[in-house]
Amino acid sequence: MSRPTRAQGRLARYGFGARADDLLGPDGLGLWDVGAQEPAGETAADLLTALSRAADPDLALRQLHRLAEAERRTAQVRVLDALTADAGLRRRLIAVLGASSAFGDHLVANPDQWGALVTEEDGVAPNADGVLTVDDPSVPALRRAYRLALLRIAAADLTGGRGLEQTMEALSALADATLAAAYDIAAKEVAAAPRLAVVAMGKCGGNELNYVSDVDVIFVAAADEDLAAGTTIAARLIEICGQVAWPVDAALRPEGSRGPLVRTLASHLAYYKRWARTWEFQALLKARSAAGDTALAQEWIDQLAPLVWHAAERPEAVDDVRAMRRRIIENVPARELDREIKRGPGGLRDIEFAVQLLQLVHGRIDESLRTPGTLPGLRALVAGGYVGRADGEALLRGYRFLRNVEHRLQLQALRRTHTVPADPDAVRWLARALGYTATPDRDAVEAFRADWVAHAAEVRRLHAKLLYRPLLEAVARVPAESLRMVPESARRRLQVLGFRDPGTALRHLEVLTGGVSRTASIQRTLLPVLLEEFADAPEPDRGLLSYRQVSDKLGSTPWYLRLLRDEGPVALRLARALGLSRYVTDLLVRDPEALRLLADDAELTPRPVEVLREGFAAAAGRHTEPAQAIAALRALRRRELFRLASADVLSRAGTLAPPIPLDVVDIGTALSAVTDATLAAALRVATAAQPPMPGLRFAVIGMGRLGGYEMSYPSDADVLFVYEPPPGVPDDVASGAAHAIAEELRRLLGAPAPDPPLGVDADLRPEGRQGPLVRSLAAYEQYYARWSKVWEAQALLRARFVCGDQLLGARFEALADRVRYPDGGLTREQVIEIRRIKARVETERLPRGADPATHAKLGRGGLADVEWAVQLTQLRHAQRVPLLRRTRTLDALVAAREVGLVAPADAAAMAAGWTLAARVRNALTLVRGRPTDQLPRHGADLAGVVRLLSGGDPGEFLDHYLRTTRRSRAAVERVLAAA
Repeated sequence: MSRPTRAQGRLARYGFGARADDLLGPDGLGLWDVGAQEPAGETAADLLTALSRAADPDLALRQLHRLAEAERRTAQVRVLDALTADAGLRRRLIAVLGASSAFGDHLVANPDQWGALVTEEDGVAPNADGVLTVDDPSVPALRRAYRLALLRIAAADLTGGRGLEQTMEALSALADATLAAAYDIAAKEVAAAPRLAVVAMGKCGGNELNYVSDVDVIFVAAADEDLAAGTTIAARLIEICGQVAWPVDAALRPEGSRGPLVRTLASHLAYYKRWARTWEFQALLKARSAAGDTALAQEWIDQLAPLVWHAAERPEAVDDVRAMRRRIIENVPARELDREIKRGPGGLRDIEFAVQLLQLVHGRIDESLRTPGTLPGLRALVAGGYVGRADGEALLRGYRFLRNVEHRLQLQALRRTHTVPADPDAVRWLARALGYTATPDRDAVEAFRADWVAHAAEVRRLHAKLLYRPLLEAVARVPAESLRMVPESARRRLQVLGFRDPGTALRHLEVLTGGVSRTASIQRTLLPVLLEEFADAPEPDRGLLSYRQVSDKLGSTPWYLRLLRDEGPVALRLARALGLSRYVTDLLVRDPEALRLLADDAELTPRPVEVLREGFAAAAGRHTEPAQAIAALRALRRRELFRLASADVLSRAGTLAPPIPLDVVDIGTALSAVTDATLAAALRVATAAQPPMPGLRFAVIGMGRLGGYEMSYPSDADVLFVYEPPPGVPDDVASGAAHAIAEELRRLLGAPAPDPPLGVDADLRPEGRQGPLVRSLAAYEQYYARWSKVWEAQALLRARFVCGDQLLGARFEALADRVRYPDGGLTREQVIEIRRIKARVETERLPRGADPATHAKLGRGGLADVEWAVQLTQLRHAQRVPLLRRTRTLDALVAAREVGLVAPADAAAMAAGWTLAARVRNALTLVRGRPTDQLPRHGADLAGVVRLLSGGDPGEFLDHYLRTTRRSRAAVERVLAAA
């Protein structure tokens, strides 16, 4: 390999390659002094510097050399002299020569045309607005004029004289002028000129044409008598434009290439009213007059506008647009997919489709969105609050970047392309053409690729966010008339939707949507959809009031409305939860930040108890004051209750739900886990608040629904407190310390607060309320050995360790096993005693006026009935059948069925009754916002419960409940009788 010469080394500083010295030396352009190895004078140095700044210095040099040679052959004015005298020309011409081999070839073939870039006499750059100057109405003259105008646009673009939008507008204006000139030429060839309009579509219609592209048009004739001549002119116009500049594509017309080239206005209207598909209305967003009869074109656009702005209301519209985008991606060759800046993921089409779909949906009532261009449309969407400012800016940046890349690629060979080359040298040229330069940290190619990847990823993310947001589909389903939040139509709409007090509801709407602020604008977009959701609830007025309360709390918070508009299904989930559940509403009003949980299905999944324990302990540990620590615990518990209640409501109230609906067992387990974590952290706080007693063991034992992992929303925490004194410490001293811990725990969790209360109930302890609050393990053992009654053994069936000293908890469970699983089972007297107690509970504990047929807890075939039957079976047989040793009711029932102690039919009936009663109990709390066990036989509360649990007819649900619990009761009686 030969070494580079000294001249080549010096010229390399200008960015030139191996043959530069031949082209620049005395036998070439004469710009390089070979002997001195430096530019041949000051003017030569200026010219070399300009060449070095070209996208491809070698290409610019070669093309300039060819141009100079062509001038010598034709005795033209020397281009080098003009470049020396005109700095503006030097900058523009060299930029074109270094960025476009096609323009270089054209200028070499037509060396007189570089004069189009000469600076005007007043020092102004030549016009680059797409002005077309045609000497005579002929195809050759039009071709020459087109190339000169395109050259001026490219020069202004490459030298920063025009920004991207100005360049696209100039290219579109040039296309209009070319169409108009071609139309005039074609019209002169027919005997009588018809009324024919040429409507620009696609990028030309949107004033965002690129350098090399088909120009999409639709031809419209005024009447039948204009069709023949109009078709002749249209066909000739297509032929002329193909010879002059680019292909004219009329495939966007009705029926595409199979349909007639020209249709009348009436024929177009008939087609679009009856046959047009969604993509055809999407294409009409960019329609504008380009040539021919402009009045006819505007009449065509105006008459089609109502169809365009109602197209989004078609049931399939949103899915059609999404499917079209997917098909475009699927048609990109796999080898080009990652390099396609137009059709590939994260490309220009992603931005265009997102903008156009939003325009179709929201432009029905907001005329500011009815603009044909992508960038103006995007800006209007941002101004109207339909797209967030940050998202809009990211899309604007991405669009500008990708279109600039597309322009540079097309300029190189004046060839239609949207694919970044794979060749490293070609990519290096592209980076230089885009203005990237090498830095000490990375070269130009690396910088370009980094920006490309970043823009494509952001565009892809925002495309998915905007195009697939559930709110968009919901807005599209609302008729345009209902989206207009003016008082008259809003009042009528509220009445139709079932609001009982339209006047009050209207005042809520006026407060939320009044004014011209961005907040009011977003609310005007959201509320018509939310009203539809509230209308599905039994009490629409309450749903709207709840939304007003939440908005009053969070309306000034920057993220609130942005979250509702942008983040997945949040708005619809919020509306559904507020409309169906006062319990969720109360939690959210106390903790508005919890709204963020609705943005992600994963956030609506119950958390494992280990995670909860760690989180609650950490929250409490951040505070030294017990009151502050408990406040932090309560806040976390409130957040977890909101998570679970929201998931419960949404999983049963429609399609906007977590992927796996939660059943009553899931909810019971999750609520018990939250209670376990709360008690564990609160016990640490209570213990730390007492004088230390080293070696004191203390444990909390879960009983009742807590012990059985069957807590409902209103459940208290049934517990026992057990301790073991340290060695050498008198029992009365240890008892006092343990009692102080238990009392402090109950006091801290029972202190008045706005949060849902967590009662710590120790009434299931030996001797009930008359007995000591805390006992030592030895005292429990002594009591159960001497004094225990059968109901206490029954209560211990659900005893389990919750928190505190784990070893002590395990020893208590072992003690409980000896009591709850007695040797030999129960005596006949004990069985009779249990039946007697059950009968007394049914008569004494059922609230006055309660309906025993529909009381979920104590009613016939409900929770208590099934639990008594299962627990009696456990007491009688668990000592010899270990499978029955379960604290969960349904688990023990399944075990009893498997070992043949309960008939399968009875087990199924009891499980169905218990499950339905538990679901009703939770649903009543969710709907009413406060605990109750009585299922009403009519009214809004019944409708709300039914809406949560089945969505059917309230009367049918009530019949189903009575039928299920009646069967459950019969099964319970058979099990109790068999015992």
